[in-house]
Amino acid sequence: MAVAQYAEKADVRQEIPIRDIGLHDLRVALSQGWEDFIDRRGDLILIGAIYPVAVLFAFLFAFKISILPIIFPLFAGSALLGPIVATGYYEIARRRERGIDARWSHFFDVLKGPSGFAIFSLATVFFLLFVVWVMVAFAIYATTMGNLPPEQVRTAGDFIAAIFSTSEGSRMLVIGNLAGAGFAIVALGLSLVSFPMLVDKPVRLSTALRTSVRVALKNPMTTLVWGVIVVALLILGALPALVGLAVVLPVLGYSTWHLYTRAVER
Repeated sequence: MAVAQYAEKADVRQEIPIRDIGLHDLRVALSQGWEDFIDRRGDLILIGAIYPVAVLFAFLFAFKISILPIIFPLFAGSALLGPIVATGYYEIARRRERGIDARWSHFFDVLKGPSGFAIFSLATVFFLLFVVWVMVAFAIYATTMGNLPPEQVRTAGDFIAAIFSTSEGSRMLVIGNLAGAGFAIVALGLSLVSFPMLVDKPVRLSTALRTSVRVALKNPMTTLVWGVIVVALLILGALPALVGLAVVLPVLGYSTWHLYTRAVER
């Protein structure tokens, strides 16, 4: 028994073999993700993504801070919290894949498993990344459009008009988009397979992160296309008053699990 446990620990510390993945793998992952959603719908878990943003809104209102300049960064940055919310979907997909009980009561089982602390630590990293992004976005606004007269950005209509009609607004768009792209690339590389791997097996957090980055570097174009698909689906789901996210988030969660199973040797 002791030998078996030692062998298991030694095994999970080795470099995890990874595979080449292409557009076909993305199509298959999305198809399988949709099948999982149809079989195990998760509409109510949407609250898991909305809650952090709602809390931040409440905090800003409580301190009478204008949230207008960072409304878009808040919603754009909420994608950084997506991998955290999706962790429960990975567990359900894993259980369904193995043909064992996969009810919604198992959604939070990942926190009880051997990788629970590592998953919590990784979730903390991504939440801090989200907070840093919001701070950076507000700093970009303050150094660009923050210099405009208050009456020029008093309402939402004034603010939007100023973005597209002033040099300050143009600078904010350019700098903000570049900064956002940087955060998105870092988040995509770190989360591509790290969360699913921690759900799947008892590996170290450093191993999961390293493997995720290795997969992204080995398949840069496929990873980029996956990132574009994720952003496009999130935007599509958010357009009808966020209602579409009740479908998009579970489907993306399940699909990410299946992408992991195709990218990493298990």
